[in-house]
Amino acid sequence: MSEKRILITGCNGQLGRALRAEYGDTAAFICTDVAAGDGYQALDITDIGAVLSFVREEKPHVIINCAAHTNVDACEQQWDAAYRINALGPRNLSIAATETDAKLIHISTDYVFEGNGVRPYTEFDEPNPVSAYGKTKLAGEQFVRDFARKYFIFRTAWLYGDGKNFVRTMLRLAENHDTVSVVNDQQGSPTSAAELARVIRHYEPTENYGIFHATCEGDTNWAEFARLIFEKAGKQTEVIPVTSEQYAKMNPASANRPAYSILDNYMMRLTDGYRMADWKYAFDEYLRGEKQD
Repeated sequence: MSEKRILITGCNGQLGRALRAEYGDTAAFICTDVAAGDGYQALDITDIGAVLSFVREEKPHVIINCAAHTNVDACEQQWDAAYRINALGPRNLSIAATETDAKLIHISTDYVFEGNGVRPYTEFDEPNPVSAYGKTKLAGEQFVRDFARKYFIFRTAWLYGDGKNFVRTMLRLAENHDTVSVVNDQQGSPTSAAELARVIRHYEPTENYGIFHATCEGDTNWAEFARLIFEKAGKQTEVIPVTSEQYAKMNPASANRPAYSILDNYMMRLTDGYRMADWKYAFDEYLRGEKQD
């Protein structure tokens, strides 16, 4: 059997890096990002012609779409750009995947939900996003369902890995701040990119297609997460909890965010009993890797 060829878009992001580490040399990666770099090619996923030409030439067995406009606040002012990347990009990749009979793995978000629930959201709950980011990501999901034949959609949340993320932002702020104000009324599940990469590698060879929630087990709020980060890193920085309303007054351009966006990985448990790690365990693993670097 020939070596499996996997095309990764957004390969230089947190999940793209985690996927390459997870698969190692067991697959032949075709790495792309918005601009070319060392070891990866340029691919504009918003250009249908470019996507079709590239996929026809490379003939991947699997396409993993890690590319997204993830700056939640900026998406409010950059709707067209967010829609092109978060919605039209998945559409274009879906069309190309169907034409070449490739599997498509698309990454989505807890922000497709309104966030006013009282129990974890399952895959069968009705999405109702409250931000431009969430709305464009939901549109991307729908395009995948409309145009891809063999697809997995993984909704994840509060992702961190090798790259810009909440953990590194808090540690950077701790270097020259005695106190940091952090929202304490948004509840979710911090999820490591390494854990999500394991999920993708587990499901990718299967035909267990559909929409899956994929977050680490357990939940917390941003302020408590920040406290744990400082505690584990031996920082003395104090976390000042603030409400989302107080944060919005301090940052008027901030987008609406779901207050309760805990996801229930129901379909994973139901279809094959797969369980992701507890978020605190996964965070400890991540910190060990950071210290080694």
